[in-house]
Amino acid sequence: MPAVPQAAHPLRGRDAELGTVLGALRHAQQGRAALVVVQGEPGLGKSALLDAAAEQARALGFTLACAAAHETDELSPLASLGPALRSGDVPVLGSQEFLELAPLTAQPLWLAEHLAVMLPRRAASNPLLLLLDDAQWADPLTTFVLRILVGRLAGSPIAVLIGTRAAVGGPADQIAGAAERGQLVRQIDLAPLDDDAVLAIAADHLGRPADPELARRLTGTGGNPFLAVQLVGGLLRPDGGRTGGDNLPAGLLDGVRRRTAGASERCRALLRAAGVLGARSRLDDVAQLMGEPTTQLTEPLEEAIALGLLSDDGAGITFRHELLRRAVYQDVPPSARAALHRAVVTHLLESGRGNAAAAPHVLASAIPGDTTAVRVLRRAAQELLATMSTTAVTFIRRAFELVGDDDPEREPIARDVVAMLVAARQHHDAAAFADGLLDGEASPDTAAVVQLHLAPRLWATGRRAELAERVRHVRCAGAVPELRARLAGYEALAGGFAPEDPGHDPVARSLALLARAEQAERAADLATARLSYAEARSAAEQGAGEPGALPYVRLELCELAMRGRLDDIDGALARLLELDAEGGDSWQAPQVAVTRAVLELGAGRLDAAFDAARAAEQWSGDIGDTDVDARLWHVLSLVAIHRGEPAEARSRIAEAERRGVPTGVERTLLAAPDDAGAAAALIRELAQQTAPWPEELIVQAACTAHHGGDITTVRDAGEMLASLAARNPGVASIAGAAALVDGLVVGDPSAAVELLRRAPRPLLLARAEEELGRAALGAGDRSGVESLLRARDGYAACGATAARTRVQRLLQSAGVRRRGKEQRSRPESGWESLTEMERRVAVLISDGHTNRSAAAELFVSPSTINTHLRAVFSKLGVHSRVQLAKLVLARPVDQDPATPAARHQER
Repeated sequence: MPAVPQAAHPLRGRDAELGTVLGALRHAQQGRAALVVVQGEPGLGKSALLDAAAEQARALGFTLACAAAHETDELSPLASLGPALRSGDVPVLGSQEFLELAPLTAQPLWLAEHLAVMLPRRAASNPLLLLLDDAQWADPLTTFVLRILVGRLAGSPIAVLIGTRAAVGGPADQIAGAAERGQLVRQIDLAPLDDDAVLAIAADHLGRPADPELARRLTGTGGNPFLAVQLVGGLLRPDGGRTGGDNLPAGLLDGVRRRTAGASERCRALLRAAGVLGARSRLDDVAQLMGEPTTQLTEPLEEAIALGLLSDDGAGITFRHELLRRAVYQDVPPSARAALHRAVVTHLLESGRGNAAAAPHVLASAIPGDTTAVRVLRRAAQELLATMSTTAVTFIRRAFELVGDDDPEREPIARDVVAMLVAARQHHDAAAFADGLLDGEASPDTAAVVQLHLAPRLWATGRRAELAERVRHVRCAGAVPELRARLAGYEALAGGFAPEDPGHDPVARSLALLARAEQAERAADLATARLSYAEARSAAEQGAGEPGALPYVRLELCELAMRGRLDDIDGALARLLELDAEGGDSWQAPQVAVTRAVLELGAGRLDAAFDAARAAEQWSGDIGDTDVDARLWHVLSLVAIHRGEPAEARSRIAEAERRGVPTGVERTLLAAPDDAGAAAALIRELAQQTAPWPEELIVQAACTAHHGGDITTVRDAGEMLASLAARNPGVASIAGAAALVDGLVVGDPSAAVELLRRAPRPLLLARAEEELGRAALGAGDRSGVESLLRARDGYAACGATAARTRVQRLLQSAGVRRRGKEQRSRPESGWESLTEMERRVAVLISDGHTNRSAAAELFVSPSTINTHLRAVFSKLGVHSRVQLAKLVLARPVDQDPATPAARHQER
């Protein structure tokens, strides 16, 4: 009796597993993202479960985006996820939207952020199911993007369903590990089916129950549904459930041999060629391997299809199951397999497919000393480095393993290995590989080049001692003058001194200028520092791509920090916005965000500083950058202190210390408002290390010491600020800070107030108004009340709750009743929980703005808008822009002037 068609086969023995998936789908229907990982060995029915889940999702009204990864996906960026976004009758992304992704493949963080905006928009009308089968083969970019998206989409009606083989630390583990706390994540570990389910599967295929003998044999399949089907079809022998060579079920190989024994030689040759080419291949490639015209392969192809081994969808031929391909492949003798792989390499190169396409076949067939294999792998690595750096590293490391010890290409390839490991951000492996070279017989030039590849990262992460040790390595002696000049430049950076004349090499010149800039910054000569950072950046751009070249974006960020210190905060922030609009290097995103956080902190916009710092923290985690700038923790801790949140500040300080970041300044700041002794300690800490906006911290210490009667600390603070002001004439904020401490001593800070009104530093100005008010009231002058009121309002506008409360107490002591709208502690949810920036974003989005147009309105980046919008959705408990608009528009006109209704009324 013929078997029942595959489409009619129900899913057997997986009711509980399907129920878990359905629960996740219903969770997503309610507007909360869910992730389900289905894990199991080949043949256990992962794909069947995913197919059944997709059908259920379709019935529930989901839009489906489904795809399966393939072994060759590692060669193309987004090869695994891309087809899902374009699949179905109504693709998730239109043609133009999909084309917009192409330029972003070299900037994975921006690609993920772009999709984090587009997918919720697509899911606003119907929930979305994003399904990826065989995720163990997902290309690195797909894995990265899904890892980011899982967390970003937590408040969206999107379900992600992944099928994978067990692989510790593989793509599925990485994606699941990125889910946010509280997000629904389910893992289904498929177990073998019970005997009843296996017998039911057999009956489905036979159209009748299995006879007793067949039933007995089916129990020997180990509950593997694929093997049960093959046993019913006569492909598998009775003991086929055990595991044999290459982890294939014992008997499957013999079964395939028996199935093909009566086939023609041309059919068997076609199967062997297809098995070598992969699970899916083009018929013209098979024909080339067989040495026959494609038009002559109709009969052997039909024969292979009739045997139940291959299928043909018109675009290519595919093995009906990966286990069948592995059985065919395993049956090809090793020498013949290697010869076929080499033939594939020749064909792919001659047909113009490129080295990257040929590289996997090189990996399968190359032997040490194979110069052709080395050349192909090296070129493939170079082709893929910009978009598939992880794959590029695999290829270049294999090329190094294959190259002969006496081959003149060995050292150039070794240099490539280190350079590509650094480009792939595998810094630990890069350092280990470099050390292995240095322990061997590396030439002076190679030793210098590999150390220079490591040096920029060591500088950027502040590891000066290791930097000095590396650039002074004995094997670097004797390198060409150009490389020695660069090494000397890094040695100067590590030691904090100015290098000798670097000559004309742009890399060495940029290092010398950077050393000068850092010296000037340490000496608080901010104008010189700014100019030198700018010159260093220009030289670094000229030397871009050379060993040891500095990341010029980082140098510009240093320059912008100096612009802020010189009272050009708005100009520096405007330049950061330009960098965002230019779509710069996404790997530098955390540092850009940290710089923005520091500038916003100086401008007294605590909410904006916090948001930028949180974005930096998130992006650092996204890209695996564990060496986060210490300024990040300073901003987060200081904002918490300003907001009067000591528990949050302590938590941030503890996290910084866990990461090895010094926190002496932050810990002292926690105690300084109430402890005059802590004020003196803060002055000592600031004298020993750098911190953003030191003049503000010095003023705080001086004021605390003044109120505690510690005149010595006040004088020490005054001397520090006087010296800072002398080095930076014309900078109103620094001059105002110095005048404020002088005013504490003489009892009249009015000059500081006048100076600070010309500076972009509202927290400093509020402090000056506070001290002026204190002094006036202390002298019996009631005009001090107005100063205190201005101070209170200034602190409130910045979000500095702790200082506002302190001033309010002073006003109450002076007999002033509360007036105006008092700032209260912000709740965790609801409209009142939103920051000022979040409210503005909510209003713009409810007015119909896109993320990009809202960004233009607020002078921030679209990714920053996306970050705010996710926070708004979470705090308001909405899951779409439509829900947000309804909530905003429904608010009473007089409840918040930021609502659209209020603004329309004002017009």
